[in-house]
Amino acid sequence: MQRRQFLQQCGIYGSGIFSLPFLQALQSQSCYASNPSELKADVVIIGAGLGGCAAAFAACRNGARVILTEPTDWIGGQISQQAVPPDEHKWIESFGRTESYAQLRTLIRDYYKQHYPLTSKARQVANLNPGNGSVSRICHEPKVGIAALQSMLAPAVSSGQLTLLLNTQPVSASQTGDRIETVTCQTLGSDKPVTLHARYFIDASEEGDLLPLTRTEYVLGAESQAETGEPHAPEKTNPANIQAMTHCFAIDHREGEDHTIERPAMYDFWKNHVPPLTPAWSGKILSLYYSHPRTLKPKELSFVPCGKETAPPKTKSLNLWLYRRMIDRNNFTPGSYASDITVINWPQNDYMLGNITDVAPAEREKHLNAAKQLSLSLLYWLQTEAPRPDGKQGWKGLRLRKDIVGTEDGLAKYPYIRESRRIKAELTIKEQDLTYTERLKELGKDHKPLLAKPFADSVGIGYYHLDLHPSTGGDNYIDMGSVPFQIPLGAMIPQRVENLIPACKNIGTTHISNGCYRLHPVEWSIGEAAGALCAHAISHKTTPRKIRNDQRQLQEFQTTLSKQGIELEWSKLS
Repeated sequence: MQRRQFLQQCGIYGSGIFSLPFLQALQSQSCYASNPSELKADVVIIGAGLGGCAAAFAACRNGARVILTEPTDWIGGQISQQAVPPDEHKWIESFGRTESYAQLRTLIRDYYKQHYPLTSKARQVANLNPGNGSVSRICHEPKVGIAALQSMLAPAVSSGQLTLLLNTQPVSASQTGDRIETVTCQTLGSDKPVTLHARYFIDASEEGDLLPLTRTEYVLGAESQAETGEPHAPEKTNPANIQAMTHCFAIDHREGEDHTIERPAMYDFWKNHVPPLTPAWSGKILSLYYSHPRTLKPKELSFVPCGKETAPPKTKSLNLWLYRRMIDRNNFTPGSYASDITVINWPQNDYMLGNITDVAPAEREKHLNAAKQLSLSLLYWLQTEAPRPDGKQGWKGLRLRKDIVGTEDGLAKYPYIRESRRIKAELTIKEQDLTYTERLKELGKDHKPLLAKPFADSVGIGYYHLDLHPSTGGDNYIDMGSVPFQIPLGAMIPQRVENLIPACKNIGTTHISNGCYRLHPVEWSIGEAAGALCAHAISHKTTPRKIRNDQRQLQEFQTTLSKQGIELEWSKLS
């Protein structure tokens, strides 16, 4: 009974997203300690976002026993608790991702084909995009992403190799010299904490939570140009200059019905708010205008929910209804859906007025609440005041889909965090290493293919344009072309601490270069490399630092990664 109660507190029992076989597997975890106040494994992973899940998958695949914690009751991070469909590069269907990430995408599509009433036409589409959103080739619902991740982790859970603790977050840590001994976590509803022992600790949290707890040296916010030599770095260091976060939400549209929410408490403030940015924003944030990310000039957008017609309505500019749409009802048999379902993650609900990282609890709560109020105010504005092509105002039929995001307030369980604490690493990736302009200067226009700075210690690859959203330091967009890049192992090795490895956007990037490394498939690749690295260090009786700095050990590790479906260079672009 004690064990069952503990698992209930961790959110493992009674969570509607988990299937019965998965629950049964969780109940039989052989690595569960008799005393729930102490748990031990080879690797402890803090945070079950994409990086954390990939790290757990890779560590288990390489023989390690793993404990994976998650502060919410949903694994999956960006694709689930933050409700953000994958942002990916144009080659993602064929290459430029790990085999396990490709498996995740296949499982998501297979879930729809196995469990949803797809039309015969949609069922025959090999690369099905459930929502046909314009931002991604695989826009899908959060719970389907969870189901896919669940199926990937279930064998390790069932065998007792992986212990998953939901609703659990770190509160303290103990160290001996440059090594972490334990991390103590608190589970929601539990009257006592659980102390986790491991040989290696992986920080896959959204904000780099382990870094201050373990006294690991880190950077937050923007470095100065003098520190990094980056063309777009500010003149002065500013730890408070962090990319905006966003509280996403999902809606559908029930034509002829009124689903107008209660007027948000901060609606008057947000209705008249003009973001204090340099260069200037396009005007009031609650409008269909924003600053074009490249030119920073005002750019008009459109918003028209799809009606009963089979084709989306024609608009004079990007229709935000289609942008992150996760359910295109035309993919499903008639009558399955009365409306499409779309996610609101737009420039209009990017929160720019303050940080939640490394601030007092009251300050953090203030900004989290204000960010939620911004998102609810945007919805209320869309319902009551947004301009329509027919000359009317507002779409009363917009309905907040609380069931899609799994919350009572209808907002995602966790804000979409674009920037984290970042370790001070053996190697720091900089803007000039990967932007198109800087690489063109160095290599010349005739160099084919044009790639980022090569790293001999590569443990993965990725690609996304350098995309920094407006910041809490008053910067407007910083957006520029980049080139396909590698993930250097040196960016994953802290300068001092020996047994902590980052697994997402907390690697050794800068405020600027983070704009390339923070997206879904890159985070997965970082996490997969982190899990494999820790398991390899254990099985070969070495350390991550030695693996990186010993040529023989590095080559051996890279060979292992390649055999496990991890691309280390962009050879297919040659």
